[in-house]
Amino acid sequence: MNPAPIYLSHEIRDLETRAHVSSGTPTLMERAGLAAAEAARNMLGDQGRRVLVVAGPGNNGGDAFEAATHLKKWFLQVDVAFFGDTGKLPEDAARACRKWRDAGGGLLKRFPVDGIRNGYDLIVDGLFGIGLKRPLEGRFAEAVESINQAGRPVLALDVASGINSDTGAVMGCAVHASRTVTFIALKPGLATLDGPDYCGEVSLETLGINAGGLLTARGHLLDESVLRHALHPRPKNFHKGNAGDVAILGGAPGMIGAALLAGRAALLCGAGRVYVGLMDDAAPRVDLERPELMLRSAQDLQLAGAVTAAGPGMGRDDIARAMLATAIQAEGVLILDADALNLISANAALGKAVTARASATLLTPHPAEAGRLLATTTRAVQADRIAAAIGIARRYNAIVALKGNGTVVAAPDGRWWINSNGHPGMASAGMGDVLTGMAASLVSQGADPLTGLCAAVWLHGAAGDALATRHGGPLGTLAGEVAHEARLILNRLVYA
Repeated sequence: MNPAPIYLSHEIRDLETRAHVSSGTPTLMERAGLAAAEAARNMLGDQGRRVLVVAGPGNNGGDAFEAATHLKKWFLQVDVAFFGDTGKLPEDAARACRKWRDAGGGLLKRFPVDGIRNGYDLIVDGLFGIGLKRPLEGRFAEAVESINQAGRPVLALDVASGINSDTGAVMGCAVHASRTVTFIALKPGLATLDGPDYCGEVSLETLGINAGGLLTARGHLLDESVLRHALHPRPKNFHKGNAGDVAILGGAPGMIGAALLAGRAALLCGAGRVYVGLMDDAAPRVDLERPELMLRSAQDLQLAGAVTAAGPGMGRDDIARAMLATAIQAEGVLILDADALNLISANAALGKAVTARASATLLTPHPAEAGRLLATTTRAVQADRIAAAIGIARRYNAIVALKGNGTVVAAPDGRWWINSNGHPGMASAGMGDVLTGMAASLVSQGADPLTGLCAAVWLHGAAGDALATRHGGPLGTLAGEVAHEARLILNRLVYA
């Protein structure tokens, strides 16, 4: 897989150091300023003329000064509100400030609140970038509040001020940007947790740096290319045994639907045969909507030769615990979700058995389940989703998909991926069960477990987005519908 690389803030600093800037050519800050100015001009269109640039005390402020100078030279009306001390600016930022002053620009010492709603066509947020390490307060928090209350389009430079570029967390408060132009490479905070809600539409300006050629990335942004790595068009000489078997273990009393959703998703995504072992003794023996599913009691479910998915509606009683222990001991790829995750987090012996498995194990926790797996809190998991996903992967020797806004997939060797599609309407019952079935299906058809899970995560979000577009919005997106839409996307992309 070769999707776009993502770098943590210390890696971006490393890239800046490694990037060779020849004497007599623009510095990285000058390039960033020009890129920002062009983005601002694009947002302004033909009618916008007045711009307020908000510059902070560090290098992000330097980018803002460079952008302001270009915009002024292009005969736009530009004001700069500076929140800092010119005598304490870093060297490049100080040089950018002098260029702004030499171009005839002044410095406003406070945010021009009066008349701002009608006075400016665009606000450029250059207050803080990737270097922010503590919550915003005092005059900086007041500036952020003023920007957000202005009611004008906002262009953020590198990352919306107040967003932690490594985690996507809000540092006290944050600018709500309409668009963010980010420099050199993507940052995780743009794509996970709160970052997408605050950074708006994101565009990347590499500033002429080939980041991947200078520093191998541990993180990447998933895109549709992952599907083509997961599956390939089938030859005509093909039979159902070539598409693999999936075994779903779950469906305790009152939760049969979870197992059926997972099984149906596995079928719709192309698995050759899907067996569903139901924990409820009174469960039906045929799925009238999908009679292709082979239903049986959990005790009669044969795991040999199948990709096994345990957890959807499984329950947590002694029978469920025993059945899970059997699944963990079986050979073959094992996917654990929902109650299976709660059982292994609560039982040290089960957890150790998962870690010791010779075959690949995939875990798909939501943040609360992830907290239990790490013996910590949901809040701690959400504070650093990448670190949490990697921590679970290493603890259980498993491939992990930490679900949520910007699902993070992590491998035990420390590599990670972020998925940026999907929408809040998918926060509804059964979505995780469908993802489990989709992942099992792709792996059963020959995808390696890591690629299969990454592909399932991307496909799941893409299907949800397609449904929201068709239905006029995200509300009412149903898990079963996602599986049907995923089939359409799979066929279109794999057989394109």
